Amino acid sequence: MTPTGITQAVNDLLFQPGLDLAEAVDRHFTPDYRQRTDGVWSDRDSFTQHMRRLRSLVRSGHIEVHDEFRDGLRYADRHTVTLTQHNGRTSRTEVYLFARLAPDGRFQRVEETTLLLQGHPDDGNLGLVK
Repeated sequence: MTPTGITQAVNDLLFQPGLDLAEAVDRHFTPDYRQRTDGVWSDRDSFTQHMRRLRSLVRSGHIEVHDEFRDGLRYADRHTVTLTQHNGRTSRTEVYLFARLAPDGRFQRVEETTLLLQGHPDDGNLGLVK
């Protein structure tokens, strides 16, 4: 399997509404996946719930990767996600991400910190919405 990256994962999770969410999660994340966003840990089920909620809020968007590094099973990047919600609000969030990949190339653990660059102050919590 080709190692995943943040662009493919975010596009499949958020910007491909025709792709089944369970299939998108399986494609990029291991069964024992864990994620820490702004200090809050979640397991794969909680992460999937988060993605389901984001899909219900997001009308469109895109990701821009500024820096991306791989070293064996280690992965890091700095990216910006721009989202337009169904309510018309647009936000831009910068993300600093460090990850461990499983031998099959999927994300096994992600630790990330987010910074709202533009948008309504409530949009700063989109990384944790359930």
